[in-house]
Amino acid sequence: MKDRNLTVSVDDAIKIILESITPLGPEDVHIMDLPGRVLFDPIIADKPVPPWNDSAMDGYAIVAEDSKGASRNNPVKLRIIGEVQAGNFSRTAVGRGTAIRIMTGAPVPDNADCIIKIEDTEEDSGYVKILCEMAQYDNFRFAGESIGKGDIVLDKGERLRAAHMGVLASLNCSRARVYKQPNVAIIATGNEIVDLGQDITDGQIRNINAYTLIAETKKYGASPSYLGIARDVYHETRQIFETALKADVIISTGGVSMGKYDLVKDIYQEIGVAIKFGWVRVKPGRPFTFGTKGDKLVFGLPGNPVSTLTSFIQFVRPALLSLMGARRIHKPVVNAILEEDIVKERGKAHFLRGQFTIKNNNFYVSTTGNQKSSVVRSMSDANCLMMIPEDLTTMKAGEPVRIQLINHDEV
Repeated sequence: MKDRNLTVSVDDAIKIILESITPLGPEDVHIMDLPGRVLFDPIIADKPVPPWNDSAMDGYAIVAEDSKGASRNNPVKLRIIGEVQAGNFSRTAVGRGTAIRIMTGAPVPDNADCIIKIEDTEEDSGYVKILCEMAQYDNFRFAGESIGKGDIVLDKGERLRAAHMGVLASLNCSRARVYKQPNVAIIATGNEIVDLGQDITDGQIRNINAYTLIAETKKYGASPSYLGIARDVYHETRQIFETALKADVIISTGGVSMGKYDLVKDIYQEIGVAIKFGWVRVKPGRPFTFGTKGDKLVFGLPGNPVSTLTSFIQFVRPALLSLMGARRIHKPVVNAILEEDIVKERGKAHFLRGQFTIKNNNFYVSTTGNQKSSVVRSMSDANCLMMIPEDLTTMKAGEPVRIQLINHDEV
């Protein structure tokens, strides 16, 4: 029974969770479904990109030496001997005193060593006037300049973004091996919770947490299943949790504190979940339970909406990304300057909802108002969390504070 009531620090909670994780295996996925997934195998270029020297401009392929001394008042006249469009090669080489008309992306003809853009020329009856001097390799894009043959262009553990799809397409990669998506069972608990579209009576509230967690889980590449509301009836709640054990990850909200109807910890233990800790020295989110059953991860989040989402960001999100083999699992943290005084209790780390702005290349931050863990809007208005350590009780306006950029997901 000790671990179910064990209280740990934020850092220790994260450490215990991450040490409990075995990343999932691989699966082969089409490029259309790859954004947000994490690479299991590195992507190694089997060819250079671009595969040949090509033109960065619409203009003329010439020998740079031919442009020596050229100006608008003293143009150099070269004979046009051909044209090459993107998608074709020129069968004609450039010689001294000649030029080949070329389009952006077209392979550079043999012997040409620069491209003069069309704006710096005038064409006249089969000739082109060069109106400025050019240097060797001006407006060249060299073979392999973007990607060299044999380069590791995307490494194992990279969480794929839209720009990566372009890299894969440039290498003709229509599929990639990525870590499997964890299946996540989501459960809300409590008699007071009412789902969307249902009639609500006195003393009841809308089910906020389930839909927040579904959205967050999808955002990080996992596959959520909503199992509904577990009422404060022991055998019904236990049945829902037993069903949830088919998933890789179980996330419940509410029922993990010390009330008469907080049933979740008892049910965890009855269905064989090994509870690692039951409380965290943090506000919001102190009643937070984590356990495992085999390789399955079980998270009992608090019931207040802000506590639920803050706990997800700090503890569940990095666990999901780690399950999927991601190398970068934590949101960015930067220094900011406080714009108001902060007073807090000693002995708990605080994550205060904040709104940062950037002025004179510095981050400035203030709270989003009422910091009660039931005030949902304070979280929806936030773009960061101020991270106040356990041992501090006051911070003054003008002092530095660490902030976590919660809307930054490029990790």
